[in-house]
Amino acid sequence: MSSARPATLEQWLAHIDRQHSQPIAMGLERVREVAARMGLERPAQRCIVVGGTNGKGSTVAFIEAIARAAGWAVGAYTSPHLLAYNERVRIDCTDVDDATLVAGFNAVEDARGDTALTYFEYGTLCALWAFARAGLDLAVLEVGLGGRLDAVNIVDADVAVITTVDIDHADWLGSDREAIGTEKAGIIRGWKPLILGEIDPPSSVLRRAYVLGANAIRFGSDFFAEPIDADTWRWRDVSFRIELPQPALWAPVQRANAAAAIAALRALDRPLPRTAWARGVAAAQVAGRLQRFDRDGVEVLVDVGHNPQAAAALGAALQARPASGRTLAVYAALADKDAAGVVAALQARIDRWYLAGLDGVRGQNAGQLRERLAGTAAAGAVTCADVGQALAAALEQARRGDRVLVFGSFHTVAEALPLLQDPAAAPAR
Repeated sequence: MSSARPATLEQWLAHIDRQHSQPIAMGLERVREVAARMGLERPAQRCIVVGGTNGKGSTVAFIEAIARAAGWAVGAYTSPHLLAYNERVRIDCTDVDDATLVAGFNAVEDARGDTALTYFEYGTLCALWAFARAGLDLAVLEVGLGGRLDAVNIVDADVAVITTVDIDHADWLGSDREAIGTEKAGIIRGWKPLILGEIDPPSSVLRRAYVLGANAIRFGSDFFAEPIDADTWRWRDVSFRIELPQPALWAPVQRANAAAAIAALRALDRPLPRTAWARGVAAAQVAGRLQRFDRDGVEVLVDVGHNPQAAAALGAALQARPASGRTLAVYAALADKDAAGVVAALQARIDRWYLAGLDGVRGQNAGQLRERLAGTAAAGAVTCADVGQALAAALEQARRGDRVLVFGSFHTVAEALPLLQDPAAAPAR
């Protein structure tokens, strides 16, 4: 490294991106060693680690919002970001500023010596450093990839949450739910609560909890989310029940995510005001999770869903709140994703497909994506160079009452959001 260190956040992000020969290098030895040198022990008085295939970001948001409604000081670490790196590190529901991140990266650099860290490891250590200095009541940490060998797993959580387990990142985690469950279960700690956010978790997760003596608290067995009417639902376990508003995150699956968040906070065994549960559920927001825009009577939804399980949840959301007209899908996916499985899960809800290319090492152009979708409902899709062109093409064909769904990855949403949020940049209809 040259003697002159990066000065701005943008320079630091470019620097840390170059420091390790591989963008993903699983293992805890490097990050644990540097964390010890930095004196990072606990990032807050209490800590919840959230892993799983889908629903992690939403579950973190519910935990964060409920705890803030209770008056707690809360830090949340999530990934990836959509528009700005600062989104990854929040304190009291506010993205930290550039100066805090620059100071954190400097602290990591001071401690790492000759240890090569990945981009995610740098970011995790920076977040933990920022949290440790903020005097937090609670830190909520989202696992980046897997669990057992993820950098977040250097923290011994008071409560672990595994939202769902499904096929994703197969090259790293395994090709079936049992193998992937083994990796996710690495965040479980002995004799500590484990919240399981799905009714049928893999047996590999349950075995690990049993071996460690962890208290497995299961959705559908130990706690429940029961619909009451269009506006309310009930959370209950054996000793507590409460009626709650529907989440602002409106997909049906979000009730399960909110329920897991409530179970996690109750497992901390620290009292919260009864009003905090409802206020937090109603307040929680996450960009890119069925985020809604209106374009002259056409509803535009953007979602980061990128695997078949997420696509099935998307389909359920579209069915629960149908459009009065057609639904047009703008889909762009990374090359290592199960695109055919995604299309199969959604095909009954989509009237027309538009495929877009994504740049980057893991990206693919629209022609390559269409080749992979031969024989599926998207085989005859319109192909466009990028997400912006595909969105413009879909909006051009959409009529009042139609719906446009833009989805497929964080990269897809990151390209669409600036076009939808800035009226000057919005695709014309």
